[in-house]
Amino acid sequence: MSKRKIMVVDDEPDLQMLILQRFRKQIQQDVYEFCFAENGEEALNMLNESSDISLVLSDLNMPKMDGLTFLAEAQKLEKPTLKTVIVSAYGDMENIRTAMNRGAFDFITKPIDFRDLEITIEKGLGEIQLILDSLAQKEQLEAVQTDLETAARIQHKILPQDNPAFPGRNEFNVYGEMHTARQVGGDFYDYFLLDDDHLGFVIGDVSGKGVPASIYMAVSRTMLKAIASQIEDPAECLSTVNTMLIPESDLTTFVTVFYGVLDLNSGLVKYCNGGHNLPYVIRKDGTVEEVENTSGLLLGKIEPIEYETKELKLEPGDKFLLFTDGVTEAMNELEDMYEEPRLEEFLAKHHEDGINKLVRSLIVDVLKFMGKANQSDDITILSVEFAGKE
Repeated sequence: MSKRKIMVVDDEPDLQMLILQRFRKQIQQDVYEFCFAENGEEALNMLNESSDISLVLSDLNMPKMDGLTFLAEAQKLEKPTLKTVIVSAYGDMENIRTAMNRGAFDFITKPIDFRDLEITIEKGLGEIQLILDSLAQKEQLEAVQTDLETAARIQHKILPQDNPAFPGRNEFNVYGEMHTARQVGGDFYDYFLLDDDHLGFVIGDVSGKGVPASIYMAVSRTMLKAIASQIEDPAECLSTVNTMLIPESDLTTFVTVFYGVLDLNSGLVKYCNGGHNLPYVIRKDGTVEEVENTSGLLLGKIEPIEYETKELKLEPGDKFLLFTDGVTEAMNELEDMYEEPRLEEFLAKHHEDGINKLVRSLIVDVLKFMGKANQSDDITILSVEFAGKE
């Protein structure tokens, strides 16, 4: 504990001498520093001029301003780290009750028992230190909260937000949303035109949560988008990203990714899965099909991995629905999970919905299923619809 400044308010000069004598050792060791005022008015002026006074030892019976009035005025200063101990010969119950009701920390009667006074000072300064520590922790938490809010805004801006995503392109629609379990998440989605005839789309889920996952998410998304613009084949793209991510990963960090490229003329989708939940194709007639898996594992941990590209065909009106495990592993209060059968039933029932409504309705359905249970993982959904060229 650093040196604490204690103010003694008393019009008896002898008390100043006694204080300086009895606490000489603490003064020499820079544990305590004492200052003195002869009445409440002078004490208030000193408190207004000095911010380093922690503890006040005040008499009750003083000229100009008595100790009880001083207590009331000192409370108006609203200094939570300022404590006042009344030291008075008038130790009757009425004075004690009045002093305590006006905010006194303790009451000591004269003649002073200096051992008792020393204990009271230590107790008062100890409580002040607890308040200072609490205020410092609150300040740190507020700084962390501000940083998290800033990180959340940045992460939100990283993900595509435009709706419609590509005005004037009628041969396809694409829409995604992410609802994080914490202020920042480890899921991501993205979509981008590789050229006039091909749309790249991706969804990913980073291991872990919070700030570390959000940083890895941003790195993964940026790498994949950059590589996708240079490498046409999805499997080769994921293989390259995997190699680049390994040096950026620690023991527990990895990412699952599903990446596809839609031919906007034919509806042909070339895709590769890196250990992610398999998406669904929702046919125009309401049939729901799970996409066939490809060889390959999660990214950022193992090298080399042989990734594989497969193909499927979308007809006009068909939709692709990609999601993270925050959907199927969402738990309700009974710890039942949402799971794939419930998802497939929902998609079949809502197959005629536009993709914006489909994505939002699915999120609402998952949240309704969870009820009062806490959201334990990010919920991210991306949908791509092939409309075909007129």
